[in-house]
Amino acid sequence: MRQTPARVAASLKWLTRGYDVSVADVIGDALYTERHDNLVCVRDIEIYSLCEHHMLPFYGRAHVAYLPNGRLVGLSKIPRVIEVFARRLQVQERLTDQVADALMEVLDPLGVGVVIEAYHLCMMMRGVEKQNSKTVTSALRGALLQDAKTRDEFLRLVHGGRAAE
Repeated sequence: MRQTPARVAASLKWLTRGYDVSVADVIGDALYTERHDNLVCVRDIEIYSLCEHHMLPFYGRAHVAYLPNGRLVGLSKIPRVIEVFARRLQVQERLTDQVADALMEVLDPLGVGVVIEAYHLCMMMRGVEKQNSKTVTSALRGALLQDAKTRDEFLRLVHGGRAAE
């Protein structure tokens, strides 16, 4: 028990390491000039974060797509961008927006879509104690916001060709 405070401090440092890294750090030189006129989607990316209100975890999956504008990013960089923001004290709504805005800034794509589905221990362990409540947030930018066909394609890709659950 004597070491518990030190272990908790080390755990919090690890769980909030996103404050010490930037999107530019994780993207590095993984931007490529390439003509590609269709959506690029990476889905089912695990996320783990800490609720800034209760210091309890929330966890789930993120789905991200972008419509390139002459530039592609290494696919592994998309989950890394999510980690930059998820590994901070956070609310899911802000996390969703931060990922979308960062990808818009770095990639300068025609559009970006982000959907995050997460379970919040602050709702499961305390308060209303609802075990199966999933929170879904979305952030749409550019063509994914303005063009219904592109937005629908994104949502079909996110849900794997099935209707939203």
